[in-house]
Amino acid sequence: MSVGAVKSHQTPAVSFEFFPPKTPAMEETLWDTVCALAPLAPAFVSVTYGAGGSTRERTHATVSRIVAEAGLTAAAHLTCVEASRSEIDEVAQSYWDAGVRHIVALRGDAPDAETGYVPQADGYAYASDLVTGLRDVADFEISVAAYPETHPEAESADLDLDNLKRKIDAGATQAITQFFFDNDVFLRFRDRVAAAGITVPLVPGIMPVGNFKSMTRFAAMCGASVPAFLAEKFVGLDESPYERRQVAIDLASRQCRDLMAQDVSMFHFYTLNRAALTQAVCENLGITPNVKEGANR
Repeated sequence: MSVGAVKSHQTPAVSFEFFPPKTPAMEETLWDTVCALAPLAPAFVSVTYGAGGSTRERTHATVSRIVAEAGLTAAAHLTCVEASRSEIDEVAQSYWDAGVRHIVALRGDAPDAETGYVPQADGYAYASDLVTGLRDVADFEISVAAYPETHPEAESADLDLDNLKRKIDAGATQAITQFFFDNDVFLRFRDRVAAAGITVPLVPGIMPVGNFKSMTRFAAMCGASVPAFLAEKFVGLDESPYERRQVAIDLASRQCRDLMAQDVSMFHFYTLNRAALTQAVCENLGITPNVKEGANR
């Protein structure tokens, strides 16, 4: 077990997020990742949904393969963008028929960033409406998004929290946060969530930093801050992949352990379809592989 690993009785639950592959080569990479992470027995794995529903078929195919071949509990992302209620209901029903019992319900990103999000006239306007609709389709477990640093399009942090409460009141069963790097940001947000009367599990999203420059661009798009201490850790490591990997593993492991000391018992890892960093962090948290849980090649 790696240095700093926690004791078995403190081992957290984990879930992993993937995105649907665009090419055969990317599909091979994804399946290698699924096979590597499956023995860690995640509570579930989720598969994202592209802007404007652009990956609808690929998301469905990826989720179906994970359920059929990896034997994992899979959650499918579903958005409101550019689809009617009947179309979304049909997709949701097809997931239920395929054995998928968990949906991550999101408003979704606008296909055109310049025009911004415009609700479909005959669709679900927002994630809270989608949650209500999914409740009418089947008895799904429903996860929704939460934003410790506020959604980039929200008018204020208070209104963003009100929106989260609407999603929970509509029937969502847990909230998964956007990734963050400053644990105090999450802990303050957790206090605000509790004060708002939200009692469902709040699962922190964790992103091990495989590529610092790419992460900063992604963070800027998502409204996630990058603390100075994080940037300092990666200074001079552009040409040192081994050292960069070790720093990434150590930072994410410490982040999770510190949160566990604050009674956090589950983490959602944004894997970017790569296994190595997430696998190493989980090992540091005391999560050991169960060879019987592996996916089939």
